[in-house]
Amino acid sequence: MLEFRDMKIEEADLVVKIEEECFCAPWKKQDFVDMAEKDNMAYVVALLDNEIIGGAGIRNIAGDGEITNVAITEKHRGNGYSELLLDALIEKGRSLGCSAFTLEVRVSNVAARKCYLRKGFIESGIRPGFYEHPKEDAMIMWLY
Repeated sequence: MLEFRDMKIEEADLVVKIEEECFCAPWKKQDFVDMAEKDNMAYVVALLDNEIIGGAGIRNIAGDGEITNVAITEKHRGNGYSELLLDALIEKGRSLGCSAFTLEVRVSNVAARKCYLRKGFIESGIRPGFYEHPKEDAMIMWLY
């Protein structure tokens, strides 16, 4: 059974491992702890049969929900879990007072971009050289 809930601080080490699997420049444990402790932020985890298989973070910045990351373990990709996690994250963002949502994604990450487009996000611009390791542009996306 797939479920979503706020990350518990003691789960930060597990979330870091998923982050390291998914990203070239992964966040550190303290980054996730901060997300769990601050009132304007949240980190939602996806659990499949009580095992954390992914997570996503959001920050409320003046009413805009900045989606910081969305990560699903490699062995669980391709099952629609990212879209369901994104739904849970947006719901969480609305509870934090967010009315619009934004994110950056590597221009080469076609699967993620298609997922965001299916959820109603629009591509609204490029941040040149935004990513390191390797250097790459970011597509800026918004959901209103």
